Amino acid sequence: MRDDLTHNYFYNNLDGALFGLGIGFATFSAVIPLFVNELTSSQTLIGLVPAVHNVTYSAPQLFTAAWVARQKYLKPWVMWITTQERLPFLLMGVLALFHAQLGVPLTLALAFVLLTWQGLGAGFTSNFWQSFIAKIFPPNKRGTFLGMQAAIANLTIAGGSIISGQVLERVAFPYNFAICFGIAFFWLMTSLWALGQVREKVSIPVQTEHSETPLLQNIGRIWRKDANFRLFLVVRSLAQFASMGFAFYTIYAVRHFQITAGAAGILGAALATSQIIGNATLGWLGDRIGNRKILVGGGITAIVSILVAMLAPNYPLFVMAVVLAGITNVTLWTITMTMTMQFGGESERPMYIGMANTLTAPATIVAPVFGGWLADISGFPLTYGMSIAAGIVMVILLLSLREPKHASTIV
Repeated sequence: MRDDLTHNYFYNNLDGALFGLGIGFATFSAVIPLFVNELTSSQTLIGLVPAVHNVTYSAPQLFTAAWVARQKYLKPWVMWITTQERLPFLLMGVLALFHAQLGVPLTLALAFVLLTWQGLGAGFTSNFWQSFIAKIFPPNKRGTFLGMQAAIANLTIAGGSIISGQVLERVAFPYNFAICFGIAFFWLMTSLWALGQVREKVSIPVQTEHSETPLLQNIGRIWRKDANFRLFLVVRSLAQFASMGFAFYTIYAVRHFQITAGAAGILGAALATSQIIGNATLGWLGDRIGNRKILVGGGITAIVSILVAMLAPNYPLFVMAVVLAGITNVTLWTITMTMTMQFGGESERPMYIGMANTLTAPATIVAPVFGGWLADISGFPLTYGMSIAAGIVMVILLLSLREPKHASTIV
C-alpha cells in the first residue's frame, strides 16, 4: 500500500508537470485571450474566453455523479475522456494558420467551438478524476498532494509562459500562435502517458438507499438538509465575481501600460510563480489548520489584488496585482477542490463534487461576461469595483462557514 502511494504520488505529479508545461503555451489568462484580441477588440468576447472554459468545465460534473459511483475502476474513464480536453489545442493551431482564408467571424466562431469542446472534455473528466484522486490518496494527504501537484504544474506553466511570450513576440502572426498551440498539444499528450502509469485497485461500487434515487431528488435532499454545503455553494458563486477582474489583467496592461507580448508573457509567469508558492504551502497548511481559514485569506487577497490593479501607477507595481491574483486562484481552485471532497460520505462524494461544480456553473459564465460588459460600457474601474464588492460579501459569508469534516453526514 505504501509503495502504491509513493508510486502514484510520483506519476500523478509527473502528469501535472507535463500538463502544466503544455498549458503554459496556451494559457486561458494570456495566450488565448491575446489570440482573440488579434481578431476583435470586443471586451465581451475576450471575457468570454475564461467564461466558456469555466462553464463547460463545471456544467457536466453533476450529470456524471451516478456514472462515477457505479465504476469499479475510474482510471480507464479518466484516460479516455481527458483526451477530449487535449485534442482541441492541436485544432486551434490549425485554425490560427487558416484564419485568413476562413475570415474573422468564422474563425472566432470556430475558436469558441473548440474552447467549448476542450472545456466539456475537462468537465466530463473532472468528477472521474477527483473521485479517482480521493480513492487513491487518504483524506489527510489529499490537500498536500493537490497543492504539490498544482505547484509543480504552475512551475512548468511559468516556464511555458515565458517561452510562449518570446514566440508570440518574435514570430509573425499567425505562425506564432500555431506554434504555441502545437507545442501545447505535444506536452498535453505526453502527460497522458504519465497518467497511464498510476495504479488503481478495484473497488466495489457502494450501494445505498439513495443509489437509484432520481438525480433531482438527490440534489433536493442534499440541498434541503446540508445548510453548510448550501453556504459553500453561495461562496463559490460569489468567488467568481470577486475574481472576474483577473481575466482582464493582461489586456488592461497591454492597453494601459503599452507592454509588449514578451512582457505579457512575464505576467503569465508571475501568475504561475505565485501559484507555485501558494499551492506548495496552502494545500499543506489547509490539511493542518482547516481549509475555511485559507478561503478567508483568499477572499482578502482577491480584494487587495483588484485595489492594486486599479491604483498601480506603473507596470512593475501592476505585477503585484497579478501575484495576489495567483494566490487567490490557489484558494479558489486547490482549496475548494480539497474542501469539496470532505462533504458527505463515500457513496455521496461524486454527487457533492458534481453539485459543487455544476450548480456554480451559471456564476462562472455570467461573471466574466458581466465584467467584460461593464468594461465595454464604462471602463475597467467599474468591473474592478464590482469585484471588490463581491469579495467583501464573500469574506463575510465565509466567517459563518464550517469545516465540512465537522458537518453531519446526510442520511
